Amino acid sequence: MTYNNYLKKAALILSFFAFIIETATAQSAKTEILWDNYGVPHIYAKTTAGMYYAFGWAQMRNHADLLMELYGQARGRAAEYWGKKYLQGDEIVQRLNLAQVAQKVYDQQHTEYKTYLDAFAKGINAYAKAHPEAVSEQFKQVLPITPQDVIAHTINVLVVDFIAIDNIYGSIRDASRGSNAMAIAATRSASKHAMLMANPHLFWGGPSTFFEAHLNSPGFAAYGATLVGMPVLAIAFNNYLGWTHTVNPNNNSTRYELTLKDNGYLLDGTVVPFETRTVTLKIKQADGTMKEEQLVCKDARQGPVIAEKKDKAFAIRISGLNNAFFNEQYHKMAKAKNFAGFESAEKMLQMPMFNTIYADKAGNIMYLDGGDVPEHSSGDFDFWRDKVDGTSSKYIWSKILPYSALPKVFDPPTGFVQNSNDVPWTCTYPTVLNPKNYPAYMAPDGWYMRDFRDQHAMNMVKNNHSITFDDLVGYKLNTELETADRLLDDLLAAVNQYPDSTALQAAKVLKAWDRHADADSRGTILWIQWCNGMHPDSIYRNPWEFDKPASTPNGLKSPKYAVARLKWAAGEVEKRFGSLDAPWGEFNRFRSGDIDLPGNGAPSNYGSYRAISYQYQKDKKYKAVGGDSYVAITEFGNPVKAMLSLSYGNASQPGNKHVGDQLKLMSEKKLRPALLRREDVLKNLEEKEELDAN
Repeated sequence: MTYNNYLKKAALILSFFAFIIETATAQSAKTEILWDNYGVPHIYAKTTAGMYYAFGWAQMRNHADLLMELYGQARGRAAEYWGKKYLQGDEIVQRLNLAQVAQKVYDQQHTEYKTYLDAFAKGINAYAKAHPEAVSEQFKQVLPITPQDVIAHTINVLVVDFIAIDNIYGSIRDASRGSNAMAIAATRSASKHAMLMANPHLFWGGPSTFFEAHLNSPGFAAYGATLVGMPVLAIAFNNYLGWTHTVNPNNNSTRYELTLKDNGYLLDGTVVPFETRTVTLKIKQADGTMKEEQLVCKDARQGPVIAEKKDKAFAIRISGLNNAFFNEQYHKMAKAKNFAGFESAEKMLQMPMFNTIYADKAGNIMYLDGGDVPEHSSGDFDFWRDKVDGTSSKYIWSKILPYSALPKVFDPPTGFVQNSNDVPWTCTYPTVLNPKNYPAYMAPDGWYMRDFRDQHAMNMVKNNHSITFDDLVGYKLNTELETADRLLDDLLAAVNQYPDSTALQAAKVLKAWDRHADADSRGTILWIQWCNGMHPDSIYRNPWEFDKPASTPNGLKSPKYAVARLKWAAGEVEKRFGSLDAPWGEFNRFRSGDIDLPGNGAPSNYGSYRAISYQYQKDKKYKAVGGDSYVAITEFGNPVKAMLSLSYGNASQPGNKHVGDQLKLMSEKKLRPALLRREDVLKNLEEKEELDAN
């Protein structure tokens, strides 16, 4: 044996024994969950599978009932478990045949990632077995959870609820979804370190509930959040990079109007039979008995039929419905150490939608208008947004655009990117993307959202060429209303032009107003009442212009009408709130259980970057129910630092002390530091759990 061959053989033997030792250590060592004083699990595992096991365990501990409800809905059996109010959702799940799709996706998993998915489900079930008292009786019937349940839930939320919901309910709920995101390059950062702002806006509850966690295993360390029930972090950062998402206005699903004939539908002049299957739906009655209904599910070449009306039917075609490697892509994104690794994961195109805003330790930033965008040979954005002629096969798309064709910006000369659910063309200022370089169906080429958050973001940043971390925190917590900056001076001038005693009183309040939606702001209620219900086209004299994206629209179209409207608004405010200058936070509240605190932030359509949606309550006040959900502001320095908030707290399970415990931070407009080092977690330790995750 030569000396080199001897060395090779020795190395193989040493590697083998190292593997044996590592395996034995992993099998004998416990996985730790260190729970901090905000109910965030910091998971330290010896294997990646053990990490995901603990992630399932942790979600179950903080959200057991919600998890069971979501998985029951994803099975299409929620009405069987809990009654008729879930029936419509069950019908959609069955029409889309999510059980079969989930099984197909599971079967395609690569071995490594199937192991992680299995471990996540195993952790959920292990918690339920160890703590049966923690699961409410009505939800225990959903157990045990399978990996297929986890997949079906992910599809049900990200594909059905985010992408196709407007088309589905357009055929038969209008979902409010949004987010803010911003990345600052090293070239524009005062510290010369890139920074990232993550700020999704979703409904505060149900499938939109976020769960925050810190995951650690050999070769993997990431901090972030995901929607409850999903087995990977969806918005996260590590020691090298981070990303966040916003909802993008892509036409990733298509609603086809079919013409029915002879028990089939017309396609290219020929009657085509539906593929059909019959599903028995069980519906639990109020007295506990079970009623059964037969649901006939039909599939056209365009996709599943969602509804029928007289001689018409509506079929839905959804991109990304069968994506198999969603969890793998997110795991690779969180594990990446540089842009090349991150982009390699992005190129998998397993996320069916979402803008991605990215920053890293090398100082880079990126904006990507991502997702599975169907490729079309004709038609613009509005054409594919509306119902499409289902009698012609030429409109049945089969391909998605490649990664190379998607709008994206990497390290723009402007030094920042942002998105607030607006079109990709306004991702930075001055603009660098031209809609003429992309297909007409890619995105709207005009002002899409009409809620001014994107414009407010640009106006906060555009004149600051040395942005500090505190500046970025201040931008996120900013409650100034862009609509007031755009119109208030013109309105006050109009009152002087068309004086009226009531309008003059209202103008006095608005002139003294700070133009914010802080708890003690006086005039916000009056301003919003004046704006409420008016379409931008009925207010502004000058429309939005692509070359002036942060200053148009502007000017009052009809000063006389504006004054009349102010007089009406003053009357309404006096009647409903007792005073024209009632403080915003007196009537708009952050509430959960016994917690009742002054609110701040306003609905996004008034131009508040601190976007909060409020709902009328029986005591004639308004409760925050959506908007700013998770906030993570990260600076990629040495070391990485971050400030965080999860508005409604990191738990929903009845009796958990962390339900609503961060509303005080919300009310005070404060964030909390991310605990990234183990020693810092231990200083803020609430409880330690040790799990046998094998």
